[in-house]
Amino acid sequence: MKLNVKNTVFVGLVFLSISMFWQVYDNIVSKILAGTFGLDNAVRGIVMALDNIVALFMLPLFGTLSDKSKRCRFGRRTPYIVVGTVLSALTFVAVGASADSGSFTAFMITLCFTLVFMSVYRSPAVALMPDVTVKPLRSKANAVINLMGALGGLISLGLIAVMVKDGGAYLPLFGVVSGLMLLFLVLFLLLVKEPKLNALREEDERRFNVADDGRDENEGTEKLGREKMRSMIFLLASVFLWFMAYNAVTSSFSVYAQEVWGIADGSFSLPLMVAQVAAIAMFIPVGLVASRIGRKKTILIGVAVMFVSFFAAFFVGSNLFGVKIDLSEGSVLSNPMFYVMAVFFALCGVGWATINVNSYPMVVEMSKGSTVGKFTGYYYTASMAGQIATPFLSGLLMDAVGMESLFMYAAAFMLLAFLTMILVFHGDSKPLPKKSRLENFDAD
Repeated sequence: MKLNVKNTVFVGLVFLSISMFWQVYDNIVSKILAGTFGLDNAVRGIVMALDNIVALFMLPLFGTLSDKSKRCRFGRRTPYIVVGTVLSALTFVAVGASADSGSFTAFMITLCFTLVFMSVYRSPAVALMPDVTVKPLRSKANAVINLMGALGGLISLGLIAVMVKDGGAYLPLFGVVSGLMLLFLVLFLLLVKEPKLNALREEDERRFNVADDGRDENEGTEKLGREKMRSMIFLLASVFLWFMAYNAVTSSFSVYAQEVWGIADGSFSLPLMVAQVAAIAMFIPVGLVASRIGRKKTILIGVAVMFVSFFAAFFVGSNLFGVKIDLSEGSVLSNPMFYVMAVFFALCGVGWATINVNSYPMVVEMSKGSTVGKFTGYYYTASMAGQIATPFLSGLLMDAVGMESLFMYAAAFMLLAFLTMILVFHGDSKPLPKKSRLENFDAD
């Protein structure tokens, strides 16, 4: 059994455009709220959590709706992808125009519409990968999908570095990103025929005897057994906790970089680009590692790496230990301390790739074919719940004790995620059936 990498890359075009959007949203909207509209960290955190509040309700809804949308000749997921992408791209341009006009009311209205439209197609877009991929290959396929997402994020970070200037306009950046979202949608429609890919997946399931018969592995029913339910709860708790850690950093880093390190323009994206490049380099290898040692062990390694990177970034990058990082003068790339921090950001990218490649497949591994969208909704409900709480809580902490506390906050939640992940015992991929009995003597 071999993954069709080309088809998986084509499916990942949607995830690439989604990641482009969220990279700009996390970094630039936060910067607009603090710089243009002067919000403090706690209030800014509330606004930054709006996307997750909307998603908490809408992602499971549209995941389930797309599960049931079986009569469309374009497939279950494609119609949602088209409508959501077009509407969110158009309203995202309006967000940039509102920011440049200085109208907070117009900014919030257009932003809310954009977030609603993004929620229309996120679950269907993510559910498309397991729809067209047999279960044993989903970690590898998810590695490719995450690679596409990382490329999208890298594109946005490059645009931010070039187009964002201190006191400059935001509309050009938002317009370019929206245009690219529409371009990648067109490419997706030309290259991905969802019903055909579904048929190929069903053929592979029959050929390799890994067909999803709709029955639970433990109980023989559609419901999760007690042990599997316990694993699902701890797995979703882990998802919640590591998003509490990661999103605290991504939603505040542009402000942190300016206030703590003195970076005023788009150069704050450079450390994030280091993390993205490291993630891109690791997405395929960690999928292969998981196929050898299991998803759980691989995720635990990733969580541990991220804890180390966040703790080290706090220890070295804050002013609490007599180390002062000042990147306000000259080029960021000419400062030796930037390269010290780049190591920690690279580790963060490696750890996040390791987690992302394997966590979502662990969730849908416990689903059946007709409930992939629903279980995708569960995954995103857990991740969105963490991202709802963490901008506000981390903002309160930073208002109380200083921006320097950001990375220690993230490290603490990564430690908690490690502890809950230890208690997960289901969701690892099953070994592929052997072609003959003699192959059972060959070590996996």
